[in-house]
Amino acid sequence: MEIYNVEQLNSIILHRRSIYPYQYEKGKVVPDEVIWQILENANHAPNHKQTEPWRFSVFTGEGLKYFGELQAEIYKRYSGESFNEGRHKKLIDYPLMSSHVIAIGMKRNEADKLPEIEEIEATACAVQNMFLTVTAYGLGSYWTTAGITYFEEAKSYFHLNAKDKLLGFFYIGYVAKPLLVPSKRRPIQEKVNWTNNCGTINELFDNKNVKS
Repeated sequence: MEIYNVEQLNSIILHRRSIYPYQYEKGKVVPDEVIWQILENANHAPNHKQTEPWRFSVFTGEGLKYFGELQAEIYKRYSGESFNEGRHKKLIDYPLMSSHVIAIGMKRNEADKLPEIEEIEATACAVQNMFLTVTAYGLGSYWTTAGITYFEEAKSYFHLNAKDKLLGFFYIGYVAKPLLVPSKRRPIQEKVNWTNNCGTINELFDNKNVKS
Protein backbone atom coordinates (compact mmCIF):
# COMPACT_ATOMS: atom_id res chain seq x y z
CA MET A 1 0.00 0.00 0.00
CA GLU A 2 1.30 3.45 -0.90
CA ILE A 3 2.65 5.58 1.94
CA TYR A 4 1.60 9.24 1.84
CA ASN A 5 2.89 12.38 3.50
CA VAL A 6 1.35 11.90 6.93
CA GLU A 7 2.71 15.15 8.36
CA GLN A 8 1.04 17.14 5.60
CA LEU A 9 -2.24 15.28 6.12
CA ASN A 10 -2.07 15.91 9.87
CA SER A 11 -1.46 19.60 9.21
CA ILE A 12 -4.47 19.86 6.88
CA ILE A 13 -6.73 18.22 9.46
CA LEU A 14 -5.43 20.28 12.38
CA HIS A 15 -5.71 23.58 10.48
CA ARG A 16 -9.18 23.04 9.06
CA ARG A 17 -11.49 25.80 10.24
CA SER A 18 -14.98 27.07 9.50
CA ILE A 19 -14.45 30.33 7.62
CA TYR A 20 -17.56 32.44 7.14
CA PRO A 21 -18.70 34.15 3.93
CA TYR A 22 -18.07 37.66 5.29
CA GLN A 23 -14.39 36.59 5.54
CA TYR A 24 -14.15 35.80 1.81
CA GLU A 25 -12.84 37.96 -1.02
CA LYS A 26 -16.08 39.17 -2.56
CA GLY A 27 -16.24 38.71 -6.31
CA LYS A 28 -13.30 36.31 -6.56
CA VAL A 29 -14.49 33.02 -8.05
CA VAL A 30 -12.99 29.59 -7.40
CA PRO A 31 -12.44 27.75 -10.73
CA ASP A 32 -15.11 25.16 -11.47
CA GLU A 33 -12.47 22.44 -11.89
CA VAL A 34 -11.48 22.97 -8.24
CA ILE A 35 -15.12 22.65 -7.18
CA TRP A 36 -15.40 19.45 -9.19
CA GLN A 37 -12.33 18.05 -7.43
CA ILE A 38 -13.85 18.93 -4.06
CA LEU A 39 -17.00 17.05 -5.06
CA GLU A 40 -15.00 14.14 -6.47
CA ASN A 41 -13.26 13.73 -3.13
CA ALA A 42 -16.64 13.86 -1.40
CA ASN A 43 -17.74 11.00 -3.64
CA HIS A 44 -15.10 8.74 -2.07
CA ALA A 45 -16.39 8.92 1.49
CA PRO A 46 -16.79 5.66 3.42
CA ASN A 47 -20.27 4.22 3.05
CA HIS A 48 -21.83 0.95 4.24
CA LYS A 49 -23.34 -1.09 1.36
CA GLN A 50 -22.10 1.60 -1.06
CA THR A 51 -25.48 3.29 -1.31
CA GLU A 52 -23.68 6.61 -2.02
CA PRO A 53 -26.44 8.74 -0.45
CA TRP A 54 -24.77 12.15 -0.80
CA ARG A 55 -26.36 14.59 -3.22
CA PHE A 56 -25.18 18.09 -4.11
CA SER A 57 -26.77 21.13 -5.75
CA VAL A 58 -24.18 23.75 -6.73
CA PHE A 59 -24.91 27.48 -7.02
CA THR A 60 -22.47 30.03 -8.47
CA GLY A 61 -22.55 33.19 -10.59
CA GLU A 62 -26.15 34.34 -11.03
CA GLY A 63 -27.13 31.12 -9.27
CA LEU A 64 -26.05 32.67 -5.97
CA LYS A 65 -28.66 35.41 -6.30
CA TYR A 66 -31.25 32.78 -7.23
CA PHE A 67 -30.29 30.63 -4.24
CA GLY A 68 -30.45 33.56 -1.83
CA GLU A 69 -33.88 34.62 -3.06
CA LEU A 70 -35.08 31.01 -3.05
CA GLN A 71 -34.15 30.28 0.56
CA ALA A 72 -35.44 33.69 1.69
CA GLU A 73 -38.82 33.03 0.05
CA ILE A 74 -39.07 29.52 1.53
CA TYR A 75 -38.24 30.98 4.93
CA LYS A 76 -40.83 33.75 4.52
CA ARG A 77 -43.58 31.35 3.45
CA TYR A 78 -43.06 28.61 6.01
CA SER A 79 -41.41 30.10 9.12
CA GLY A 80 -44.74 31.23 10.57
CA GLU A 81 -44.58 33.19 13.82
CA SER A 82 -40.82 32.65 14.11
CA PHE A 83 -40.19 34.84 11.03
CA ASN A 84 -37.39 37.34 11.59
CA GLU A 85 -36.72 40.19 9.15
CA GLY A 86 -33.00 40.25 9.90
CA ARG A 87 -32.64 36.54 9.19
CA HIS A 88 -34.67 36.92 5.99
CA LYS A 89 -32.27 39.61 4.74
CA LYS A 90 -29.24 37.55 5.72
CA LEU A 91 -30.52 34.59 3.70
CA ILE A 92 -30.57 36.85 0.63
CA ASP A 93 -27.22 38.55 1.22
CA TYR A 94 -24.99 35.76 2.58
CA PRO A 95 -24.69 33.70 -0.63
CA LEU A 96 -23.54 36.78 -2.58
CA MET A 97 -20.38 36.91 -0.44
CA SER A 98 -19.33 33.45 -1.63
CA SER A 99 -17.83 31.94 -4.75
CA HIS A 100 -20.01 28.82 -4.60
CA VAL A 101 -22.72 27.45 -2.33
CA ILE A 102 -23.40 23.71 -2.31
CA ALA A 103 -26.65 22.32 -0.90
CA ILE A 104 -25.97 19.05 0.97
CA GLY A 105 -28.56 16.31 0.61
CA MET A 106 -28.93 12.71 1.75
CA LYS A 107 -30.78 10.55 -0.78
CA ARG A 108 -32.46 7.66 1.02
CA ASN A 109 -31.84 4.25 -0.52
CA GLU A 110 -35.12 3.06 -2.06
CA ALA A 111 -34.70 -0.45 -0.67
CA ASP A 112 -34.12 0.93 2.85
CA LYS A 113 -31.11 -1.37 3.13
CA LEU A 114 -29.59 0.64 5.94
CA PRO A 115 -30.78 2.54 9.00
CA GLU A 116 -31.27 6.18 8.06
CA ILE A 117 -28.58 7.30 10.49
CA GLU A 118 -25.92 5.37 8.55
CA GLU A 119 -26.69 7.27 5.37
CA ILE A 120 -26.64 10.58 7.25
CA GLU A 121 -23.26 9.59 8.71
CA ALA A 122 -21.92 8.72 5.25
CA THR A 123 -23.02 12.10 3.91
CA ALA A 124 -21.30 13.83 6.83
CA CYS A 125 -18.11 11.92 5.96
CA ALA A 126 -18.44 13.25 2.40
CA VAL A 127 -18.67 16.79 3.76
CA GLN A 128 -15.54 16.26 5.86
CA ASN A 129 -13.73 15.22 2.67
CA MET A 130 -14.92 18.51 1.16
CA PHE A 131 -13.65 20.48 4.17
CA LEU A 132 -10.20 18.88 3.97
CA THR A 133 -9.93 19.39 0.22
CA VAL A 134 -10.90 23.05 0.57
CA THR A 135 -8.23 23.45 3.27
CA ALA A 136 -5.61 21.79 1.04
CA TYR A 137 -6.41 24.32 -1.70
CA GLY A 138 -5.99 27.21 0.75
CA LEU A 139 -9.65 28.19 0.45
CA GLY A 140 -12.30 28.92 3.06
CA SER A 141 -15.51 26.99 3.69
CA TYR A 142 -18.44 26.91 6.08
CA TRP A 143 -21.14 24.27 6.60
CA THR A 144 -24.34 25.80 7.95
CA THR A 145 -27.67 24.28 8.94
CA ALA A 146 -29.27 27.67 9.59
CA GLY A 147 -32.17 29.09 7.63
CA ILE A 148 -34.27 26.53 5.77
CA THR A 149 -32.27 23.34 6.32
CA TYR A 150 -34.92 21.62 8.42
CA PHE A 151 -37.95 22.90 6.52
CA GLU A 152 -39.68 19.90 4.97
CA GLU A 153 -41.05 22.22 2.29
CA ALA A 154 -37.50 23.05 1.12
CA LYS A 155 -36.49 19.54 0.05
CA SER A 156 -38.07 19.46 -3.40
CA TYR A 157 -36.23 22.64 -4.44
CA PHE A 158 -32.97 20.74 -4.02
CA HIS A 159 -34.03 17.58 -5.88
CA LEU A 160 -34.88 15.68 -2.70
CA ASN A 161 -37.95 13.61 -1.85
CA ALA A 162 -39.93 13.27 1.36
CA LYS A 163 -37.76 10.38 2.67
CA ASP A 164 -34.54 12.27 1.92
CA LYS A 165 -32.79 14.82 4.14
CA LEU A 166 -31.54 18.34 3.49
CA LEU A 167 -28.42 18.57 5.66
CA GLY A 168 -27.38 22.17 5.15
CA PHE A 169 -25.34 24.38 2.86
CA PHE A 170 -21.60 24.46 2.20
CA TYR A 171 -20.18 27.91 1.40
CA ILE A 172 -16.82 28.24 -0.39
CA GLY A 173 -14.64 31.26 -1.15
CA TYR A 174 -11.16 32.72 -1.23
CA VAL A 175 -10.06 33.90 2.21
CA ALA A 176 -9.63 37.70 2.31
CA LYS A 177 -7.01 37.68 5.09
CA PRO A 178 -4.88 34.79 6.37
CA LEU A 179 -6.41 33.32 9.51
CA LEU A 180 -4.40 31.69 12.26
CA VAL A 181 -7.12 30.62 14.66
CA PRO A 182 -5.86 28.35 17.45
CA SER A 183 -7.73 25.14 18.08
CA LYS A 184 -10.27 25.22 20.91
CA ARG A 185 -10.53 21.44 21.13
CA ARG A 186 -10.05 19.84 24.53
CA PRO A 187 -7.28 17.19 24.69
CA ILE A 188 -8.19 13.92 22.99
CA GLN A 189 -7.11 12.06 26.14
CA GLU A 190 -10.28 13.34 27.83
CA LYS A 191 -12.44 11.54 25.25
CA VAL A 192 -10.79 8.12 24.94
CA ASN A 193 -11.19 4.87 26.87
CA TRP A 194 -8.17 2.70 26.07
CA THR A 195 -8.28 -1.05 26.78
CA ASN A 196 -4.96 -2.88 26.76
CA ASN A 197 -4.82 -5.34 29.63
CA CYS A 198 -7.85 -6.48 31.59
CA GLY A 199 -9.51 -9.48 33.15
CA THR A 200 -11.70 -12.08 31.46
CA ILE A 201 -15.14 -11.42 30.01
CA ASN A 202 -16.73 -13.53 32.74
CA GLU A 203 -15.04 -11.39 35.39
CA LEU A 204 -16.30 -8.27 33.65
CA PHE A 205 -19.92 -9.42 33.77
CA ASP A 206 -19.59 -10.80 37.30
CA ASN A 207 -18.30 -7.43 38.54
CA LYS A 208 -21.08 -5.60 36.72
CA ASN A 209 -23.71 -7.78 38.37
CA VAL A 210 -22.19 -7.20 41.82
CA LYS A 211 -22.21 -3.40 41.31
CA SER A 212 -25.80 -3.39 40.14
